Formats: sequence, C-alpha cells, structure tokens
Amino acid sequence: MDDNFPDDEIEIELFPIAVQLAYVQQLLGRKQDAMEAYTDIIKRDLADESSIAVAVNNLISLKGPKDVSDSLRKLDRLKEKETQNFELARGLDLKLLAKQKEAIYSNRVLLLLHANKLDQARELVSRLPEMFPESVVPVLLQAALLVRENKAGRAEEILAQFAGKFPDKSKIVFLARAQVAAAAGHPHIAADSLAKIPDIQHMPATVATLVSLKERAGDIDGAAAVLDSAIKWWSNAMTEDNKLNTIIQEAASFKLRHGKEEDAARLYEDLVKSQGNIEALVGLVTTVARLDVNKAELYEKKLKTLPGLKGIDVDSVERTSGVKQVDAPHVAVTETQEEGKNKAKAKKKRKRKPRYPKGFDPAKPGPPPDPERWLPKRERSSYRPKRKDKRAAQVRGSQGAVVREKHDAAASINNSNPKSNQATGSKGAAAVSEQTKPSSKSSKKKSRN
Repeated sequence: MDDNFPDDEIEIELFPIAVQLAYVQQLLGRKQDAMEAYTDIIKRDLADESSIAVAVNNLISLKGPKDVSDSLRKLDRLKEKETQNFELARGLDLKLLAKQKEAIYSNRVLLLLHANKLDQARELVSRLPEMFPESVVPVLLQAALLVRENKAGRAEEILAQFAGKFPDKSKIVFLARAQVAAAAGHPHIAADSLAKIPDIQHMPATVATLVSLKERAGDIDGAAAVLDSAIKWWSNAMTEDNKLNTIIQEAASFKLRHGKEEDAARLYEDLVKSQGNIEALVGLVTTVARLDVNKAELYEKKLKTLPGLKGIDVDSVERTSGVKQVDAPHVAVTETQEEGKNKAKAKKKRKRKPRYPKGFDPAKPGPPPDPERWLPKRERSSYRPKRKDKRAAQVRGSQGAVVREKHDAAASINNSNPKSNQATGSKGAAAVSEQTKPSSKSSKKKSRN
C-alpha cells in the first residue's frame, strides 16, 4: 500500500467528511461556523460534485431569504449547462439521493418566490409532482405559489385533493390548508381542516385555535362543543401533565362570556371541588350571583377575609361622600414649601455692575443703533430703488428685427416718391459714368506708353 499521496488528493478525499462536520455544526446550532465551513468548501472547488451540491444546498438553507441573487447563482452551478430550465447535471443527478434532490429543487422554488420570479417558479413547480409523485413537498410548494398569486381558494382545493388521495400524509396537508384558509379569511374551512386531524384535538393550542375560529365564524355552539369534547378527553386521560383544570377554566369563562351562566356555574363548581383554588371560587361567586344571590352569599362565606378589613363597616363606607382631607399632611406640605422658598432665596446670585467699553459714557449713550442693521438693504424701510431713465427708447424685439424694420421703412419711402428716385438714379448713373471716364483715359495713356 502506497502512503505517499499528495496533500491535494488527501484533502479531496476528506472533503465529504468536512461537509458532514459542517452539517453537525449546523445541527448543534453553530450556524456561523457551519456557514464559514460551507463557504470555504464551495470557494476551493476541489471536492466532488455531490459534496459541493450538499454544501451549496445547506448554505442556502442557512442563509434563508438573505442575498437571494447570490444563492440562485450558486444553484446555477449545479444545473445542466445545455438546458435553459433548471435541471441537475447528469452526473450529479445519478449521485444524489432522491431526498437530496428534492431539497435542492424545493430551495430553488423558494428562492424564486422570494425573488418574485413567478414564471420560473411556476415552470419548476409543474415538474415536481412527476419527479416526486409520493412526496408532500411539491403540493405544498404549489399551494405557496397559488397563495402568492392571490389564489387561496385554488390552493385549498389542491391541498384537500392531495389529503384525500394520501390519507397517511394528510396531517401536514390539513395543517397547511388551515393556515391558508385562516389567512384568507375562511374560518369555516380552517376549523374543518383542523377538525380532521384527530391526534391533536385534545391539545390546548388546538382547542384554543378551534374555539377562536368557530367564534369568528359565528358558530358559538360549535365552539362550546369543542370545549366540552376536550373536557371529556382530559377527564379520562391518565397523564401526569393533565390539562383538565386549564380547559375547564377557559370553558367556564367562554360560556359566561356568551350568556351560558348555568353551564359556567356548573363548571366552576366542578373546578372548586377538584382544585379548590381562590380564582375558581371567585369565578363561582360572580357567576352564581347572576342566577341566585342567596347561593352566591353562601359561596362568598368560603372566601378568606383580606387582612386589614375586619373593622370596616361596608354600609358606612357606602354612605360617605368621599375621602376627607387630613390636616397633618397639609402642614407638612406647607413646611416643605417654605423650606424650598428659603433655599431658593439663598441660591440667588449677586448682581454685578455691567462693564462698558472704553470711552463710553452711560449717561450720554448717543443715538441708538439702527434696529434694521441686520437686514439686507432691500428689506430695510429706508431703501429706495434707483430711478430708471424714462427718456431711453424702449427697444422691443431682437436687434436684427429693428434693422429690418428700418430697411422696410426706407423702401416704402422710395416707392412713394418715384420721380425723386429717377432723379437720384440718373444722377447716380452720371456720377458713375464720370468716374469711369478718367479711368478709361488713363488706360489709353498707359497703352500708348
């Protein structure tokens, strides 16, 4: 046997054990250590595909909805590159167990729901029942997607169908259906779903939830029947942690609140006989007082008198108008007030003369400073704006427009006086001819030369 293996190969062989150690830390509640171990395994990328897949899935489950985009990118490393939809790589699909693959696909759907990518989640959820036909997780994810799409009624139907098809797995399905119905405002459906789970009917939490749901639905008799059934079950139960007294107390309070005084009185009597505590006796007295005052007085005699109330005459207390003021406390208050005033006088500081700058005569302070000296000049009362020159011509429009107007005015003047235009035109022509003549003579002289 050759023991001279490279360190890299030894480390690669130990990566599955490292993943298992990180999972143990996760089970022990050391989430931060487990996350660091998973992250280190994923970054080094030296382990086999199955170990990396388990590390990625466990890391995503620890992170939860935090950094959803990063978790989705990590899961994309496990998919088949040739396919557009999410499917595990072929080699990885063969190595992982069905439970591990189901966990990866489920986490993928949950991340898509958190990322609000409902189209991708819908496509993946539609394939899960075929991949895991006997599992509860696909139908729960489908119900979660429908609730996200505001289709709670459809989610309730799907859960009920699955529970009827697989009765041995109906407990968690009925619990999910009850939660969906209660959140959607369907107390009848929620109570019916909880009533179909016989294992938890006697538990105090289930009893309280059923009573609350039936009370919201207006079924007071049904809520009372739930309490009576729970009392009957706990009366016959042979357990150390018996909840009979708690259930009876709540049942009596419920029936008293809904006008069933006789039933409440009977329950309080049973509670006093079995337990004999003061709270039950007080409840019995207050309940029986509504039915029979004489009987309530008999029960009232069993109550212990409070210390310090033996010499009090109730009739005289009722006839008094109120508590009388005692003089002693008033004197004490006045004395304390006087002491406080004396202390306040003693704490007064001596007034000092004000200090003036050099050369300042307080007898002749001079004119007071301008109270508006801190305001801007425009906001002062003495401000007067500069006068504008009214003689300046008001120029409207741009500069080019003014020049054009002048040119048009000159053209209109020329058109109005055609004779003068002709005269000026002939003069101008003569002038031009006169100017051109000497130029022609000079050109002839130059040519002769």
